[in-house]
Amino acid sequence: MGGVLRAYGRAFLSQWHGKVLLLSLLPFFLAGVLWAVLLYFGLQPMIDYVQALFQQYDGFRYSSSLLASLGLGAVKTIVVPLIAILLLLPLMILTSLLFMGVAAMPAITRYIGRRHYGALEQRKGGSLMGSLGTALGAALLFLLLWALTLPLYAWPPLAVAAHVVLWGWLSCKVMVYDVLADYASADERAVLAERHRWPLLAIGIVSGLAGAVPGVVWLVGTALTIALFPFLAALSIWLYVVIFIFTGLWFTYYCLEALAQQREV
Repeated sequence: MGGVLRAYGRAFLSQWHGKVLLLSLLPFFLAGVLWAVLLYFGLQPMIDYVQALFQQYDGFRYSSSLLASLGLGAVKTIVVPLIAILLLLPLMILTSLLFMGVAAMPAITRYIGRRHYGALEQRKGGSLMGSLGTALGAALLFLLLWALTLPLYAWPPLAVAAHVVLWGWLSCKVMVYDVLADYASADERAVLAERHRWPLLAIGIVSGLAGAVPGVVWLVGTALTIALFPFLAALSIWLYVVIFIFTGLWFTYYCLEALAQQREV
């Protein structure tokens, strides 16, 4: 785990470099504009749709009974908008990851590669289409698993744990490919991912703990949370982008160092 900790320290120091900080602005702007439009036109229709489903399937009676048994009876008055918000969280994560990968990740890899791994040969084992395919495949599976974990929000600690695991898996799956797309051949990437499977997953899980922070905002379940939703949504998107930037730095340092050592053997 020494390599994981060294990569963490290097990523932490690089996080505060002016150029890296600027890299967070473009994906935040892109995601912010997208979600401003989507929420303006789609939030109320989505809440109305969830409301109709609750009325059709007698969801208010079941949710009121469950919340009362958990000592959360006051939440029943805002349960519909809260569920709508929770349904939006995975989409916020995925769009933040997508814009970060497109707008910032290539620059991060080039920045670290030039500064610390100038002698490392680029074997171009990945491609833009491969990156998109990996991201889309992981995103679809992520959404499916997220939907299966929605009932866990009745017990917030379990929901947070599921969020952490899913975040860790998603970031590991997508970022390892993006980091090594230019520097490793396809065979080298497969070997590295197999040999370093557990350290890479550990990086993803630890990053998932940080990634759970924006989601915890929505678990408060108060009327104030609903009223401040547009501002909290913007804050969450920014936090997701910053966390993804750091996670990208961490994976980049670890993977490029592991690749350099792998070629020396």
